[in-house]
Amino acid sequence: MLRRLLNIALPMILSQASETVMLFVDRLFLSRVGKLHLSAAMSGGLTNFTVASVFVGISGYVNAIVAQYYGAERPENCAKATAQAVYFSLMAVPVLLAIALIVPRFFEMIGHDPGQVPLESIYAQWLIAGAVILLVRNALTGFFLGIGKTRVVMLSNMAAMLVNIPLNYVLIFGHFGFPELGIVGAAIGTLGGGVMALAILLVAYLSPRMDAQYATRSSWRFDRELFGRLLRFGTPAGIEIFLNVLAFNLFVQLMHGYGADVAAATTITFNWDIVAFIPMLGLGIATTAVVGQYIGADDAEGARKTTLLALKVGWLYSGSMMVLFVVAAPTLVGLFSDGFGDTGEVTSLAITMLRLAGLYTMADSTQLVFAGALRGAGDTNWVMRASAILHWIFAVFAVVLIRVVRASPVVVWVFFIGFVISLGLTMYLRFRTGKWKEFRLV
Repeated sequence: MLRRLLNIALPMILSQASETVMLFVDRLFLSRVGKLHLSAAMSGGLTNFTVASVFVGISGYVNAIVAQYYGAERPENCAKATAQAVYFSLMAVPVLLAIALIVPRFFEMIGHDPGQVPLESIYAQWLIAGAVILLVRNALTGFFLGIGKTRVVMLSNMAAMLVNIPLNYVLIFGHFGFPELGIVGAAIGTLGGGVMALAILLVAYLSPRMDAQYATRSSWRFDRELFGRLLRFGTPAGIEIFLNVLAFNLFVQLMHGYGADVAAATTITFNWDIVAFIPMLGLGIATTAVVGQYIGADDAEGARKTTLLALKVGWLYSGSMMVLFVVAAPTLVGLFSDGFGDTGEVTSLAITMLRLAGLYTMADSTQLVFAGALRGAGDTNWVMRASAILHWIFAVFAVVLIRVVRASPVVVWVFFIGFVISLGLTMYLRFRTGKWKEFRLV
């Protein structure tokens, strides 16, 4: 059982780790340009993901559907379901392009530093315009996750990293005869890495081996029944991600509204937080796949034991991150703040926030594992409702604390930590009821 989990989880953790490295290095490069560029990368990047998130959630839910077909030994439907996710991704393009046009107005309304608005706007617009790359890549990733071939995903993500980092270095700073594009160069580098990852996934998906096992080359017919199933079960997952990311994005944008120094401190803190969060996101995705396989094989006890095993793996990693954040906060923060010559205001606040962030790392891994297990079993509606309600209760209180009470950034940050802990506890309690055993996707 441990081997089965790790065979899927380790490549996914490494895949997400490569995503972490890309985000981390992008922002590290931009911190050398200026603190407004650093803050704009987080604000614009998060807004891009907010816009794309509902589509990401729906197309990515093909992971659970493929996993259950795989567990039920019905491989002929794995590629058919994946094709429907690709079609859905392509249908999202006109909506994404329309939203990209109105993004600058959002940043102006939220009250960001006037110097930051044009930077985050152009960064978000580039990424939103190219979001179809992310969506199709997400659909193909779901196929390989569902059948347990996560090494392909790992290799594609690592290739993306190897393209993204040097491309960003060249385009952000203008080396080797290329123009100095700053934050636009960072966006182009990100999209370039995404194209590389998509190309590798597509070649693997259409390979003779995959075609022989799953008929990947001939299973492109639009299937109304499978498309409807993807929407039926995937829409709650997509709405959940959208509502959660929207609430989180509102919180981040409001924190940026405190001014350039608080925006930079928040960005530095979250840039280290993704080192703890994103690899565990990979563990949560892997848990969805493995639980889906066990449920498809009608083995609820195997699904339960795998989930608890995944939790132990998550706690081992997130506990290490907790110690790192508390002990090494000054060094970690200085890696960024020294780049733009901070006089002390940003550094002091970021050190406090990062040490406090250590308090919720284990709760974060808890909610990712249990939510992943519930999704794999098909309990998506409950996860959507519970998660969205908690996120928006937090968002409303954050608005009140920041705009009405005028609380300090540290007070708001402590409230955020309490929210993450409550989210982890809620997902654990739902899993403990055992109601997820009653669902079937196939």
